[in-house]
Amino acid sequence: MDKEVIALKGLTKKYGTFTAVNELDLSINRGEIFGLLGPNGAGKTTTILMMMGLTEPSAGTAHVCGVNSTKNPLAVKKVVGYMPDNVGFYDNMSALENLMYIGELNGIPRSEVQKDAIEVMEMVGLPAEAIHKKTAAYSRGMKQRLGLAEVLIKKPQVVILDEPTLGIDPSGVKEFLSLILRLSREKGLTVLLSSHHLHQVQQVCDRVGIFVNGKLLIEGDIATLSNRLFTGKSFEVNVTFKNPIVLPWKHEPELLQFPSIEEVSVEAHEAWISGSEDVTPDIVRFLVEKGYPITGVQKKEYGLEDIYQKYFENTIKENIDQ
Repeated sequence: MDKEVIALKGLTKKYGTFTAVNELDLSINRGEIFGLLGPNGAGKTTTILMMMGLTEPSAGTAHVCGVNSTKNPLAVKKVVGYMPDNVGFYDNMSALENLMYIGELNGIPRSEVQKDAIEVMEMVGLPAEAIHKKTAAYSRGMKQRLGLAEVLIKKPQVVILDEPTLGIDPSGVKEFLSLILRLSREKGLTVLLSSHHLHQVQQVCDRVGIFVNGKLLIEGDIATLSNRLFTGKSFEVNVTFKNPIVLPWKHEPELLQFPSIEEVSVEAHEAWISGSEDVTPDIVRFLVEKGYPITGVQKKEYGLEDIYQKYFENTIKENIDQ
């Protein structure tokens, strides 16, 4: 994952006085799954359309697999598979017929297209009995799988998925994301996944970018973003005790002698201890040696939702202050 496949530089889109995407710089490497995250209206879909050469940027450039999307959109479409948030098919045709039609439109010879269509349908986990069923009878989850098959039949180098889990039930979401992860790893596909479902994205993405009001606020892997945002609190542990306690280190700060511990707070049966490094085993050992009856230990993990909320709150505050 060391070769740049997607390169966006100063990418900007304006509609009159409204700026939908504002000077976006982003690089995504081969084989990487990148999550472009933000609320509806943040500019995610507009960014995708510029990458696909479906709308021209007001400024800046988008290169995909070395091809300028604006100057040569047809060449980009040959190497990119795009699945929009609302996948559509010909309802009076079977899944196989739909897929074969798409395959032929993408230049697959008629002698090969049926074999290729069945192969990708099996790849995305559509059952054999569903192949000849009309797509009008397909559930939302089955249509998303068929949509992914439609993307894969053209053998793309890059896959762009715009809100791919919208309207799918929780078990279907888990299966669909696992499928994307497996296909990316097995086939070396570069995946750009646009979504506002943070927990889902966290399960599969190598890196994420937080996109608000047309601006990319920050990008990186979740661990790096967490450490950057919650400096001094990259870990937090909650300890519960059998009886209400008054901990002596409130007046004699023995726990704070651990270099990485920044803060200790106590209330009734619970203590919250936070710091820059996870020293949970040392904390538990210390408390046991002091004779405190521990009934539970739970580590707080700063995940994508915490990171997103922090940046979203900061952005709102900055806009208010301006």
